[in-house]
Amino acid sequence: MQIEDSIRSKADQLFSTKQKHMGHALGISFERISRTEMRATMLVNENTIQPFGILHGGASVALAETLASVGAWLNLEDDSKAAVGLEINANHIKSVRLGGSVVGIAKPIHRGAQTQVWEIRIETDDGKLVSISRCTLAIVQRRE
Repeated sequence: MQIEDSIRSKADQLFSTKQKHMGHALGISFERISRTEMRATMLVNENTIQPFGILHGGASVALAETLASVGAWLNLEDDSKAAVGLEINANHIKSVRLGGSVVGIAKPIHRGAQTQVWEIRIETDDGKLVSISRCTLAIVQRRE
């Protein structure tokens, strides 16, 4: 996994937690962690397909929001703040069959004090577009 040096300690904090989350259930594997690009892979398996044997759109959206949420959090300088999903949309372009895998690539479009907007492309291993999403995150005060 590639991690941007300036956020390594924050990324280590995230990945050292024992708390399980949806990313674990879906088998999301982070490949690149930076403030300007998040990248992760996900297998198309029994946990991520719909009943007809192809990648479930909800799994694609979960991958997209996971990348955007983590990326937004890594961009926060103030530890008293959190980034939470406000809106996400997705267009599903191409199906991927059981046994394949996808890569999600998330990049920030806007990183403001109150909101962040991220674009997430989900592609096949050979770069064909599977899904494109835009996720808006609200920057809020953390609750303990």
